[in-house]
Amino acid sequence: MNTMAQAAGATTYPGRGIIIGKSSDGKRAVMAYFIMGRSVNSRNRVFVEDRGGIRTEAFDPSQMVDPSLIIYWPVRETENRVIVTNGDQTDTIYDFIRNDASFIKALRTRTFEPDAPNFTPRVSAMVTFEDGDFSLDMGILRAGDALGSCCHRVFWEYEKVAAGTGYFLHTYLSDGNPIPSFTGDPEAVSIGNGTAKAIADELWNGLNADNKVSLWVMTRDLETGESDTAIINRNI
Repeated sequence: MNTMAQAAGATTYPGRGIIIGKSSDGKRAVMAYFIMGRSVNSRNRVFVEDRGGIRTEAFDPSQMVDPSLIIYWPVRETENRVIVTNGDQTDTIYDFIRNDASFIKALRTRTFEPDAPNFTPRVSAMVTFEDGDFSLDMGILRAGDALGSCCHRVFWEYEKVAAGTGYFLHTYLSDGNPIPSFTGDPEAVSIGNGTAKAIADELWNGLNADNKVSLWVMTRDLETGESDTAIINRNI
């Protein structure tokens, strides 16, 4: 398997990416989310921690053009779950879960982003901690054709994740015009035993230098529930 950094850096523009897995010693869950950007508007962002999650924020409010698809909560926590997505479907999943509905049911109410001709996929993950371990749900909502006339919803359920293994789901296969959407299963990647900061530094260094914008990494001890978080912003 490729490392997280190798997989994320395999193309110049994977877009927005989620990596969820388990440290190689089997003791911690590892969660990561990054955003990249090609336009001034997309690059004008930072991650900030806020009320049990993270949100995007304009680095320079005077340069913000359209906040509708770039300002959102990528990470929210509720009870024993951590939700990670690339858009405001974070809130949809959060609300459904708090009303005893499912991850899949929540995403069946949503579709890909209305940014023709790219029709950026919505990628989502939910980690559920229970009995000293965790299960993982992932999903992608992508256009079924070049006209965006239908939505293909694909879901994956991982009852358990092996030590040293993570799953990488991202919005784009590579750069392009229009940008080709991700296809296939989430890529299996190898994960070590580093701290959140060490993992973040390695992953950040693997991302394309011109396009990377922000990165969040959290590790959570499966025995104690203690979390360690690191955020890297290009704009500081």
